[in-house]
Amino acid sequence: MLYYLHAFKDFFSPLNVFQYITFRTGGAIITSFLLVIIIGPFLIRKLKSYKIQQVQRKDGPPSHFSKDGTTTMGGLLILVSMLLSTVLWARMDNRFIILLLASTLILAFAGWLDDYIKLVKKDPRGAPSYFKFILQITVALMVVGYLAVNPPNPDYPTHIMVPYMKGLFINLGILYFIFEMLIVIGTSNAVNLTDGQDGLASGLIVFTALTFLIIAYCSGHVKIASYLKIIHVEGSGEIAVFLATMIGACLGFLWFNAFPAQVFMGDTSSLFLGGVVGVSAILIKQELLLPVAGALFLGETLSVIMQMGSFKLRNKKRIFLMAPIHHHFELKGIPEPKVTIRFWIIGIMLMLVALASLKIR
Repeated sequence: MLYYLHAFKDFFSPLNVFQYITFRTGGAIITSFLLVIIIGPFLIRKLKSYKIQQVQRKDGPPSHFSKDGTTTMGGLLILVSMLLSTVLWARMDNRFIILLLASTLILAFAGWLDDYIKLVKKDPRGAPSYFKFILQITVALMVVGYLAVNPPNPDYPTHIMVPYMKGLFINLGILYFIFEMLIVIGTSNAVNLTDGQDGLASGLIVFTALTFLIIAYCSGHVKIASYLKIIHVEGSGEIAVFLATMIGACLGFLWFNAFPAQVFMGDTSSLFLGGVVGVSAILIKQELLLPVAGALFLGETLSVIMQMGSFKLRNKKRIFLMAPIHHHFELKGIPEPKVTIRFWIIGIMLMLVALASLKIR
C-alpha cells in the first residue's frame, strides 16, 4: 500500500523512496517487529485469561515440566504482524505476494485449528492428522498448479538449479511438480518439529528467511542475477519484502519467547513459517539451497524419522535418548538455553554457506 506513495513524488520528492524494494524491506522488518512488541503483552494477557496454556508431555524432558501452564498459541502474534506489514509495505498486485499470502492463511488455519481443538476444546488429539495433511496438500497443489501455468521464469519451467555449480540445471520434467509438493509439505512439518525449545524455531527461521530474502532480491534484479549467474525471476524482489515481515515478526516474538518463555507459538505459526519459506525457495528457483540454509530443520526431521524407524524395526531400540534431536542434547545434560544458542550459531554458519553459493560457481 505504501508503495503507491511514490506516485506523489512530484509534490514531495522524499516519497520516491517508497518505490525501492530495499527501503520497503527495511520498513517491513521494523514495522512487523514493533507490531509484535506493541500487541504482544495484550494478546498474551488475553490468551492467559482464556487459559490457553501448554500441557507438557509426561514423557518429555524433565526440565520441561516447569513449562506446564505457559501461554501458547502466540503464533497469532507472528501471523497478524506479518499480514499487516505485508499489506503496508509489499505490492499487493504482485503475483508472488498473493501466492505467499494464500499459502500463509491456509497453513495458519491448519495450525490454528489444531491448537484450538487441543487448547480450547481440551481434546489432546487436536485436529485430525489427515485434515492438516489435506490442507498442506491443498497449498502444495495450489503452488505447483499455478507455477505449471505461470512459471517463475518461462525458460526454466521444470528445471532446478544446482548451487555451487556454474550453469548446471536438472530438468525433472513432470517429476518437478511432485518434488515441489514434497518441499512445501516437508518444510511445513520440519519447523513444526523443531519448535520444542524456547526461541529455537523462531530464531532459526530468522536466519533461513534472511538467506532467501537476499537471494530473492538478487534474482529479481536483472543485472545482479546476470552477474551472479542465477535465474532471473521478474517480480521476485517483492518476496524479499514478505520475508522481511517474517524476520521482523520472529525477532519480535523472540522478545517474549526467549528463555524462559512467556509464550509459545504453537502450531498456529510453526506450520506456515516453514511452508512459506519452502514456497519462497520454489518461487526464486533455489530449491536445493533449502537443505543447506535449513539443514537444522532437516536434521530435526530426520532424527524423528530415524528414531521411529529404529523403534519399530529394532525391537523398540532407540538411536537418540529422545527425538527431535534437540531433546537428545538436553537429556545429555546440556542446558536448554545452551542448546538453543548453539543451534543458532550453526544456523548462522549455514546461512553464510548458503549465501556463498552466489559467488562459488
